[in-house]
Amino acid sequence: MSNFSTIAPAYERGAVVQRHAAARLFELVAIGPGDDVLDLGCGPGHLTRQIRGMTAGKVAGRDVSPGMIVQARQSTPDLAVDFHVGAAEDLDEPERFDVVFCNSTLQWFRDPPRVIANCRRALRRGGRLGVQAPAGRDYCPVFRHATEALMTDPATADTYRRFQSPWFFLNTAGAYAQLCRTAGLEVSSCCLEPTAEKCTPEEVMRRFESGAAAGYLNPEHYHGGCTAGYLAAARERITATIRSLAEADGLVALVFHRLYLLAVKP
Repeated sequence: MSNFSTIAPAYERGAVVQRHAAARLFELVAIGPGDDVLDLGCGPGHLTRQIRGMTAGKVAGRDVSPGMIVQARQSTPDLAVDFHVGAAEDLDEPERFDVVFCNSTLQWFRDPPRVIANCRRALRRGGRLGVQAPAGRDYCPVFRHATEALMTDPATADTYRRFQSPWFFLNTAGAYAQLCRTAGLEVSSCCLEPTAEKCTPEEVMRRFESGAAAGYLNPEHYHGGCTAGYLAAARERITATIRSLAEADGLVALVFHRLYLLAVKP
C-alpha cells in the first residue's frame, strides 16, 4: 500500500524534487532568528531540521501521517521540535506562530480553504504563510502520460477507471492568490513556475514513488479498492512508459509546474 506512513522511512532519500523546491521557499519566507515556525505537512522532518537551525524560536512539525511523525521524531531526537500527528484541517493554535511553512503539501489537503483559514488564525499579526506546491492538473506531464497509459493496458484499464484523484490543483496563480485573500491574508508574492531537468528513467521512477505513488498507487483512492496484483501491474506499466519517454541520450525530460506563494496576516 503506497501511503505516506509506509513510505516514511525512505521518503527523505527519495524526495529530491520536494527538497529542491523547498530551497526556493526558504528564500521567499526568510525565517528570522527569533521566529516561531510551524512546518505544516512536515513529513519525516528533514526540512523541520533546517528550520530549527534558522531560528531560536519555537519550532513545530505537524503531519497527518503517523508514520511520518514517527520518522521525524526518530531523526531529530536531540532537537527541540514539537512534532505531532494532526490534519491541517484541524489546526487550532490561535496566534502562536510567526511563520507557517508549507512545502509540497497543499495539493493533499481535503479542504484547502479551511486549511488556509486555519493558517491565518495560527499566525500572529504580520506573520507569514509560505506555500510551495505542484500546481495545475498537468503539474508533471511525464507522470500524467505514464498514468494515462494505464487506461490502455488490459491488465490495468478496468481498475484504473475507478481511480479518484486525491489532489487539489488550481490552474492559475490568480486562483491560488484568491484562495488566500478569501481567508483574510494579503498576498505578497504568487507565481507558477516550471522547472525542467534531464533524468534517467530510474530516477524519474524514484521521484514518482516519493510522492505521486501515494495517490496513484494507493487503494484508498480507488472506488471499491484495488488488489496487490493491480498495483504490481500498474507499477510495471508506469515504469515501462517512463522508459519509453527517454530521448536519444537515454534521459527523460522531467518538467514540474510549481506554485510559490507568500501571504501575510494584516
